[in-house]
Amino acid sequence: MSQLSATNRLLVRSFRTSTRTQSHIGLAPIAYPPSVAFTPEAGSLIITSPKGEQRVPLPSFVRISTRNAPLTDSSIPLPANELTVAVEDPSIKGQRASWGLTRALIANAVTGLTDGFAVALKLVGVGFRAEMDKDPFPTPETTGQRLKLKLNYAHFVYVPIPRGIVATVPNPTRIVLRGSDKQQLGQFAATVRSWRKPEPYKGKGIFVGDETIRLKDVKKK
Repeated sequence: MSQLSATNRLLVRSFRTSTRTQSHIGLAPIAYPPSVAFTPEAGSLIITSPKGEQRVPLPSFVRISTRNAPLTDSSIPLPANELTVAVEDPSIKGQRASWGLTRALIANAVTGLTDGFAVALKLVGVGFRAEMDKDPFPTPETTGQRLKLKLNYAHFVYVPIPRGIVATVPNPTRIVLRGSDKQQLGQFAATVRSWRKPEPYKGKGIFVGDETIRLKDVKKK
C-alpha cells in the first residue's frame, strides 16, 4: 500500500511539473504621463521628460508597445498612458529573465524622470556631523559641491557629489539625497556609507534609509 502511494505521488509530481512561460513582473504595464517620451535606439531605449533623459538597455528580443489613453471631456487622460514589455519567446529562460528585468529598469526610469527618488542617510555616533561644502577641485562629473563629514577620524572626510544627485543636510546628523537615476542614487549612498559602516557593538555608523542593525554583546574576559 505504501509502495503504491509513493508511486502515485511520483506520477502526480511528474504531471504537475511544467515550464513557466510568463513573467509576473514583465506582464505588468507601466503607466506614464504624457510628458514622458520613449525613443528606441540600437540596443537601448531612450526615455525623456522635462526633468532629463535616461538610457535603458534593450535586448534585441524585447518588444515594447505604448497605448495612449483616450481623452475625456475635460481633456484628462483616464486611464493613464501605458507601456507594455514583451519578449519573442517566453519559453526561453534567458529571455524570460530579461523580460522582468527590462520592465523593472524602464519603470524605475519613468518614476525617476517624473517623481524622482530620495534616500536619507542618518549619522549615528558621538561627534558624527555632516555639512555641505564647496568643492575646490570640481570635475565635469561632479556638481562643484561635496559632503564634509566628521566621523571620529583625525581628519574630515570629503565626498564630491556627482552630477544628477542633489544633496541637502537638514540637520548635522541627517543627509538627504535626491535624483532621477535609482542606481546612481543607491551607489552614491553606498559610497558615503562605506566611510563608517554600522558596527554591531555600539550601533554607530552611517545608516541608509530604514536600515537597522542587531547589536551584539561585548565580549567579556
